[in-house]
Amino acid sequence: MIAGVLMDSFIEYEPLYTPEGFAATALNARDVTARLTEGPVWVALSDNQLVGTMSVVVKGDAVYIRGMAVLPVSRGQGIGKMLLDHAEKYARAKACKRLSLSTTPFLIEAIQLYERSGFVRTEEEPHDLFGTPLFSMQKTLSA
Repeated sequence: MIAGVLMDSFIEYEPLYTPEGFAATALNARDVTARLTEGPVWVALSDNQLVGTMSVVVKGDAVYIRGMAVLPVSRGQGIGKMLLDHAEKYARAKACKRLSLSTTPFLIEAIQLYERSGFVRTEEEPHDLFGTPLFSMQKTLSA
């Protein structure tokens, strides 16, 4: 189910990714299962339907948002913000000082959400995902 949300959320952008970059973004069920062993994977429900997902992993003093997706029909309803807020609460509970993520420059709506949520661009790596351009963003968490 999570793999389906990832596919449905990113399929419109597939031509902008390299094939390998798209596969690393729209994970298959096997890769989603592997992520479950590496850190939390959360889902968002609306009317008992899976409409969004996020996975994170602790990296040093940061919680790294590895993947986040909201179905196109559910965008604009605050689901992405809710997932980001949940990641922030998790980071605070883990005594982390920041949230970090990497995104592609063509995911404009997602970038705007991140910026509204307090994320700023950084020069940190990675700068590409199997040939698909990336840039990093972070949000410093206040004490």
